[in-house]
Amino acid sequence: MSALTRNEAQTRAALLDVQHYAIALDLTRGDDTFDSTTTIRFTAKAAGDTFVELKPDELRSVTLDGHPLDPATLDDNRLPLTGLTAGSHELRVETAMRYSRTGEGMHRFTDPADGETYLYTQLFLDDVQRVYAAFDQPDLKAVFDLEITAPADWTVLANGVTERTGHRADGAAVWTAAPTPLISTYLVAVAAGPWHSIRTEHAGLPFGIHCRRSLAAHMDADADELLDITRACYDRYHEKFSEPYPFDSYDQAFVPEFNAGAMENPGLVTFRDEFIYRSAVTDTERQTRAMVIAHEMAHMWFGDLVTLRWWDDIWLNESFAEFMGYQTLTEATRFTDTWTDFGVQRKAWGYDADQRPTTHPVAPDPEAVPDTASALLNFDGISYAKGASALRQLVAWLGEKDFLAGINLHFSRHKFANASLADFVDSLAASTDRDVHAWADTWLRTTGVDTLAPDVRTSPGGWTLTVDRTGSRPHHVLAGLYDRTPDGRLDLRERLPLDLPTDEVVSAAGPRPALLLLNDGDLSYAKVRFDDASEEAALRSLSTVPDALTRAVIWNALRDMVRDGELEPAAYLETAHAHLPEETDLAIVQAVLGFARHQIADRYLPPADRPGALALVTSVARALIRRTEGGEDPGLRLIAVRSYIDAATQPDTVAAWLADGTVPGGPELDPELRWRILTRLAVLGAVGEPEIATELAADPTATGQEGAARCRAALPTPEAKAAAWQSMFGDDTLSNYLFTATAQGFWQPEQADLTQEYTARYHPDAIALSARRGPAMALAAGRDAFPFHTVDADFLAAGHAALDSDEVTPALRRKLADQLDDLTRALRVRS
Repeated sequence: MSALTRNEAQTRAALLDVQHYAIALDLTRGDDTFDSTTTIRFTAKAAGDTFVELKPDELRSVTLDGHPLDPATLDDNRLPLTGLTAGSHELRVETAMRYSRTGEGMHRFTDPADGETYLYTQLFLDDVQRVYAAFDQPDLKAVFDLEITAPADWTVLANGVTERTGHRADGAAVWTAAPTPLISTYLVAVAAGPWHSIRTEHAGLPFGIHCRRSLAAHMDADADELLDITRACYDRYHEKFSEPYPFDSYDQAFVPEFNAGAMENPGLVTFRDEFIYRSAVTDTERQTRAMVIAHEMAHMWFGDLVTLRWWDDIWLNESFAEFMGYQTLTEATRFTDTWTDFGVQRKAWGYDADQRPTTHPVAPDPEAVPDTASALLNFDGISYAKGASALRQLVAWLGEKDFLAGINLHFSRHKFANASLADFVDSLAASTDRDVHAWADTWLRTTGVDTLAPDVRTSPGGWTLTVDRTGSRPHHVLAGLYDRTPDGRLDLRERLPLDLPTDEVVSAAGPRPALLLLNDGDLSYAKVRFDDASEEAALRSLSTVPDALTRAVIWNALRDMVRDGELEPAAYLETAHAHLPEETDLAIVQAVLGFARHQIADRYLPPADRPGALALVTSVARALIRRTEGGEDPGLRLIAVRSYIDAATQPDTVAAWLADGTVPGGPELDPELRWRILTRLAVLGAVGEPEIATELAADPTATGQEGAARCRAALPTPEAKAAAWQSMFGDDTLSNYLFTATAQGFWQPEQADLTQEYTARYHPDAIALSARRGPAMALAAGRDAFPFHTVDADFLAAGHAALDSDEVTPALRRKLADQLDDLTRALRVRS
């Protein structure tokens, strides 16, 4: 599929003004294809040639201004429109389109729990052409009218309010959606099927939440929470933003086999339906779901009302939604500590991405995003986490009042239109006396992570702090000064504000603090280091630091030090062993145990040291399980139980839990825990196909199918590995989710000898798969099917040789480049 270039988009935008799309979809034509008819009204500003994008299974007819065009002129995904005259035109395109099993275009899913079928669109970034013909670029906004024909017992959802307006002679129902305001092509959305729906009204608008019927009871149990968070965020955004919510309704559909966390389609946000919890979850996981709700609602303004002009400015969508999601959740809901979770989870994602060769500025130069294929690669930790961190630093430097004034001016200037970084910075600059243009140049146009390190010198009567910096960005940070109490705890003396580089050297009277922590409160985006005395205090007394966000900053610093070869992995494990049993913040426990289990044990330590690392993880988990025996903190207990299962090296304990259906003292084993235990037992060779089949019979759901695929791929036999590899790379029948589940089970450090032959096959097979199955599957192949535990110089060399091939697709190339850089880092840490 040919990628649209930026130059082509600019040329087409200069030629065309697109007013209206009428799209008719017939979803009753069978399991493989659907009918799509698109009528586009547009104006050519001058005589010229252009093209429309579509990727049909069959192109049946094309007419321009009533005159037929030859369907044979379709070249890959481009239908040329030549000899356009200046003035108004109408293009009509009739096609059959193919359903997707990869989460792209119109995805079709049949629920194994009850046999019901569901469809939904995912048209981002350039998958519009899999569903309807379009001038597919974000700055050619138009009004969209949708008519959808569906089976009689289905409900159809779309961007606007939908209603059943007729029936065909065969009984199929015809649905019509209210016309949209001006929106971009990629934001059109349809979801059709026998949805279970809960509808309400808020602020005069219809609100709704929707899921598969088989998940109805689980959504009903959380409906009040889901709708309360939606209403609270809606109200808070209306306190912040001068522009009201710009669409006629707000539906949230939880859909199966969704590739992203969610998609901000105006009026119809789609979420992965794992957010409908059918098993126990922690409060941190509920907070994550709430943050995604807040994030997607922020997009109604950042991305939908005002849309980027070209894909170099995706930060205008994602960084703002990320920042607003966390901040608004903190202000408007019971989740008041969201920035701790951001600090230990999302921010680490940004730091890691920003230290790889594939890093890019938050707002790259337009020339660095020459086409849609390259744009798709930048939806990463930089555009989300680093961009949100930069905005948090901007608010700390600018002040919230001026920041919101600039945002609201931006909305009023560009509503229902498109904007760029320059437009946004101009709006901010008009609302403050600060030099926002200089700030944007240093923060948004540069790459890499600055490092802040303290040099503390004592003198008679006082002490002096010198901040050593790598990098040139200005930072408004707090230096936390902590004193040791007689019982060995660390208590806050004060937080000293620093504007760097102005305050690179400061002096103070009195004794030096036991711990001096730069970027306390996590207001800026920078790696932090310690002076020797502070490092000793942190390692010895970390769990006594009173504030969770401060502890998160310290844990992040220790994590970065391990990755940079400045702290032995064993020292990190010992610190976790000493302090996690006393930790109260769930996000910190989850992040630290995850890093210890999956990075240190599986990758940074040599294989001979892995059993000891796993034993330490299970020791921490046992301590947390003992601590929560009274049932006072079920979320912490759940994290501990999961960690114990994942790190178990002997099957006896977890096999007994599975046989009993419960962990002694709780929790009872729900489907998620049962599949987690069965996967670990499969890795250890303690179960086989009979046990997997029995569990699947008891849980014949989509999640059960994924669990069975994961377990079967994890079995330590040559036959199991061969079958799993064939299903992933030998044929193309696996859906995106079943591919991922199989890949997750396949590679296990305990089975390195068994899977060694497949490491040599990985690169050529992944390259071939990505060429056949497209970007979503290329990403899955590079992310989930990569042999993560193979920390080997020969495999690294083979990977670099594979990257030299012209056959590597852009999506796979970026992911492989990142994986190989992480592998290089792992080799360096081991040495």
